[in-house]
Amino acid sequence: MRTAEDVDTAVRHGADAVGFVFADSPRQVSAETARDLVRRVPDHVVTVGVFRNQDVTAVRDCARTAGLGAIQLHGDEGPEQYAALRSETRTLIRSLAFPAQQPLRHGEFGEDLVLVDAPVPGSGRAWDWDTAGFAPPSGRWLLAGGLTPDNVAEAVRVLTPWGVDVSSGVESRRGVKSPALIEAFIKAAAALGRVLAGPARPARLPRPPEAAAR
Repeated sequence: MRTAEDVDTAVRHGADAVGFVFADSPRQVSAETARDLVRRVPDHVVTVGVFRNQDVTAVRDCARTAGLGAIQLHGDEGPEQYAALRSETRTLIRSLAFPAQQPLRHGEFGEDLVLVDAPVPGSGRAWDWDTAGFAPPSGRWLLAGGLTPDNVAEAVRVLTPWGVDVSSGVESRRGVKSPALIEAFIKAAAALGRVLAGPARPARLPRPPEAAAR
């Protein structure tokens, strides 16, 4: 998310989380821009910062400045980086590109969630979710990579992830979000989520203790 319209649209239509990219990307925003956008987000929606192979101190400082509720590491970070960031008590998301070199088991590095992405993260290219070589992680995990309003329902039916993540699939052009596509994606995902959800299925991303008070 890069604009107030992006954030307001996602929140209005029921997103459980909104993300801000701080790694090198056409979607990159500054900590100060993210801070202004985070202030628009109600407490029940988690704000996520996406980082890739960046210095832990810089990640921590950026997260504090922006007022983020969660940190998503999307590079080659190891257990020591997760341990260093765990002291911040923010929700931690470990992102892996399929096929993954790191363990797929949820919680292996002390993270709260695992996100499984396409072989080329951020490319918007769909991947074969039903391949025989892919076994979904145990526990809470998010599916990403080439999801769109047209294919998210099928992806969820095939793999039953805990949640789904989208970026390119709701853009009118690279780095520019489409309000209509954001609405369509959330509606498609939420409709199937209600069918799959059982009484014990969590409805929201895990939240850090201080998130409700920011």
